[in-house]
Amino acid sequence: MRTFLVLLASTTLAACGGAGVQTAGSVAPQTGSGSGGTGGGSSGGGTTPPSGHTFVNPTEEKTYNGIGGAHSYKYSTNGRGDDPSTRAIEGISGQDGQLYAGDASTARDSGITISYNPRDAIFNLKITRPLGNVDQTVRFQDPAHRTDFGGANEPQGGVPDITSKGVRYLEVDSGSSGVLVFDTSISDAFPIREKASKSDVSTFFYQKPGTTTKYVTYAGFVRNSVSIVEVKPDNATPYLQHDYVLDRASFVFGERTSNGSVPRTGTGTFNGQMIASMVFNDQLDIDGAAPTYFQWMHGTSSTVMNFAANTFTLALNGTVLAPLFDIYTSKQFTLQNGATFTAAGSGRIDLVNAGGFLGSFQSAFFTNTNGDRLNVSIEGSSIDGALYGPAAEEVGGGFRIVGGVPDERVDILGAFTGVK
Repeated sequence: MRTFLVLLASTTLAACGGAGVQTAGSVAPQTGSGSGGTGGGSSGGGTTPPSGHTFVNPTEEKTYNGIGGAHSYKYSTNGRGDDPSTRAIEGISGQDGQLYAGDASTARDSGITISYNPRDAIFNLKITRPLGNVDQTVRFQDPAHRTDFGGANEPQGGVPDITSKGVRYLEVDSGSSGVLVFDTSISDAFPIREKASKSDVSTFFYQKPGTTTKYVTYAGFVRNSVSIVEVKPDNATPYLQHDYVLDRASFVFGERTSNGSVPRTGTGTFNGQMIASMVFNDQLDIDGAAPTYFQWMHGTSSTVMNFAANTFTLALNGTVLAPLFDIYTSKQFTLQNGATFTAAGSGRIDLVNAGGFLGSFQSAFFTNTNGDRLNVSIEGSSIDGALYGPAAEEVGGGFRIVGGVPDERVDILGAFTGVK
């Protein structure tokens, strides 16, 4: 069992410093002009990097616009019927006061900015997607904000361990008094039942540029805010209530290609990586109290560009990771750890009006570990991306797939990269 403690201090996110780095290259993902920095190329979000500056080995402070999506889930659980002496749950309360929202950006309408200062090793991340109920500004400055898996300190629950893909992690926390314990061995986030405690932890992770791509990279964001209060009903036994605000985001950022450098003829195949956060609850019509949990998945992408016809196709393949549970709910869920994901989409290249390419999905399905195929009934979907590098050597973008079956909550928001 791997258990770690999050010690809560009376701090705020604004006071938290940024994650330092060992070398300039080790944090390359956060620098450079291009992908929507302050300079605006004809692509609608990027300029040619200055001489001496690269995305892999940054030399000056840059800000990028990300392409991707964000979603949030707010709800409460409570311990009515719980026996504190044995911690045995006699009754399951379900998730009360549910409020879910998701939103995907376009190549021009970002709402996600990432900046990095190589001199001071400071990261600044801002996500403002009102339709997804996510509005977070986080500064990573303290060298101790850099973290990894293994050892006494690890990223918080709900953060995917994909260090094998060259992914780096930065994390800050703020909260009130108290100590919260998270047991990651069973993918749970179970706070100790302590009154008036609050944990508010934000994690930013990204694939180190140069691992698979040189001009664009993918990244993710996890925020878990948990408040614990004691409820004292009249003439009834007091109980603890846990209030959750959970935010997730997936996006890409990097050095965008100017419109004049995008090919006008020929085709190109770009193979790369994919990451996505999702909710997949298809049990609400079976059990009205069925809980909703966030899950991550990661895998590969293949983007085929037909520059002459101004069209593209996108194929995604991924593997689902275990959900992040809460306390006082049943832990029932459909997609098992190791389930696979397959999706296919297409669209058009529109540099002038869209600043990149855009499209939708024609099919998406999961295959569970027992072999069962679960088709996603697509009610809405989007693919938004751009070309990256001085000569359109790479692609990157975000995507969303919204399920349309009544009494289900299915929403997938992800990002993908690719190199020719």
